[in-house]
Amino acid sequence: MNYAADLNLYQFNTKTARHYFCSKCGIYTHHQRRSNPDQYDINVACLKNINPLKIENTPTYDGASHPADQ
Repeated sequence: MNYAADLNLYQFNTKTARHYFCSKCGIYTHHQRRSNPDQYDINVACLKNINPLKIENTPTYDGASHPADQ
């Protein structure tokens, strides 16, 4: 199965960061960072058998609020 074919890219503003989401269900999967394009952030909640709320010492965010907004 080719899951990469189901990914869509979203970019805005400077188009430096690359945000990916599933074209089938709409879930955000990962992004390439604007501040350091060599780094990627992964939405581990979309990985099979992973519950990010059960990973000790790992901050989680609600998706509506960004830590920089506080």
